[in-house]
Amino acid sequence: MSGKQFFIDRYAKLGWTYKKPQVRQSIRINQVNSTGKRLIERLRSLGVEFEKVPFLTAGYWINSTKVSLGATVEYLLGLYSIQEAAAQIPATLFHALHGKNVLDACAAPGGKTVQLADLMGNSGTITGLDINKQRLSAMVNHLERCHISNTIIYNVDARQAKLLNRKFDRVLLDVPCSGNFAGDQEWFNRRTIGDIERNADVQRALFAETATCLNEGGEIVYSTCSLEPEEDELNMDWAVKNLGLKIQKIDCLGSDGLTEVFGRRLDAQVGFCRRIWPDKTQGFFVCKLRKEPLS
Repeated sequence: MSGKQFFIDRYAKLGWTYKKPQVRQSIRINQVNSTGKRLIERLRSLGVEFEKVPFLTAGYWINSTKVSLGATVEYLLGLYSIQEAAAQIPATLFHALHGKNVLDACAAPGGKTVQLADLMGNSGTITGLDINKQRLSAMVNHLERCHISNTIIYNVDARQAKLLNRKFDRVLLDVPCSGNFAGDQEWFNRRTIGDIERNADVQRALFAETATCLNEGGEIVYSTCSLEPEEDELNMDWAVKNLGLKIQKIDCLGSDGLTEVFGRRLDAQVGFCRRIWPDKTQGFFVCKLRKEPLS
């Protein structure tokens, strides 16, 4: 089962009417690096026109630019990163990151890792894992460019995270997913339900493994850029029922997570998740869960 109309009909059953998206380029200011550097003035002097993203603290949509944003001196100095607006949300949802021990389970190419380090003020420790060596090479460059000093990375599949023999206060689980049509014109032609179900299986394996590495009272933020409930709400329902985690209320862009999917009733906690349909930004899904302390 595949094809554009199949997925459009599917989204309608989930409560959303398909609209052709208008994806806008966005940047995120690395606040530690840019302090006192007059970055906004400098970018404007280069001919960059932008506006503040209303649902982000350090994000800006680019309206027009006379320069390549990946080749400016300011970019090379690590004063800002090029990062999709919705993708900037997950790292901001953790409580009290300063000084914490953080696992970035699927870290490469490192955009969210850099954001985490910025939010932490380069304090504490970030352990980044990724299975793809080539992407890790790009990540090393990204970390060096942005002067990140609290991060160590491993070429390790997060499905084997227990091999690290470490516990973490926070886990960012931005899992490999099916993506969505907003950033890929060929998406409808390439995706099938079979692909989505296989990705959901991998995501659950990642979730189960990293949950065992979480300290009591610790937090996991799970995110995808998929619109498919198998990779989103259904996985969260499974996590609540099988991993002893509780979903937390979060305040961010999006609508409530679906608590009924194609006639299947899910745990009410799943409604605390946020589903971001691709209207104002790329489609996204995000959820924050907590490992309750033992009584």
